[in-house]
Amino acid sequence: MLLLRTILFSNGLFMQYDKLAIPDIVLLTPQVYGDERGFFMETFRQSEFEQHCGLYSFVQDNHSKSLQGTLRGLHYQHAQPQGKLVRVTKGEVFDVVVDMRKDSPFFGQWVGATLSEENKQMLWVPPGFAHGFYVVSQEAEFQYKCTDYYAPGDEVSVLWNDASLGIEWPLVNGKGPILSPKDEQGVPFSHAPVF
Repeated sequence: MLLLRTILFSNGLFMQYDKLAIPDIVLLTPQVYGDERGFFMETFRQSEFEQHCGLYSFVQDNHSKSLQGTLRGLHYQHAQPQGKLVRVTKGEVFDVVVDMRKDSPFFGQWVGATLSEENKQMLWVPPGFAHGFYVVSQEAEFQYKCTDYYAPGDEVSVLWNDASLGIEWPLVNGKGPILSPKDEQGVPFSHAPVF
C-alpha cells in the first residue's frame, strides 16, 4: 500500500478548489483513484486547505443521518461562530449557505451546491454564514468538520423559506420539508443577528 500511495501522490493532484458566486465559499472536488477493487481519495490536507481557504483548524467532527425531505437549517452560531467543511458520504443533499456579514457585498445572498456520495464534493463554509441542507435522496449521511465547538444556546436558526432570501430549494414532489421544532420557529432574516 505504501508504494501505491507514493505513486498516487507523485502527480500532485489531491483536491480542486473552486470559489462559488460568494467567493469565500469554496467547493472542493477530490481526485478519486478507482479500480475494480473500489476507490481511494484524500479528503483533507491542512496545508492545501490553508492555501485555498484560509488559516483555520478544526476541533470537532459531526455526523448526521436524515430521511428524504428533511431540511436542517439555516443554522449558525453567533457568539462562537463556526467554520464548517461539509460533505455527504451516503445519498444526496442540496446544500445552502447564506452570507450573514453586514459589511459584505454579498450580505443576504445565498449559494447552493449539490453534494452527494457520487460526486464526493465538499463545501467550505467560513464563520459568518448561515448553513443548511435539504435531503433529496431516500436518506443521506452528512459529515462535517467544525472550527469551533458546538455552543448550546448560541445557535441561531433563520427561516428556511424567508421570502427576502428567495432560496430555490429542490423540494421533492413539491412537498414542504420535514423540520425540527427549532427550525419551524426560525427567525426571519431581517431579525437575525449579523456579523
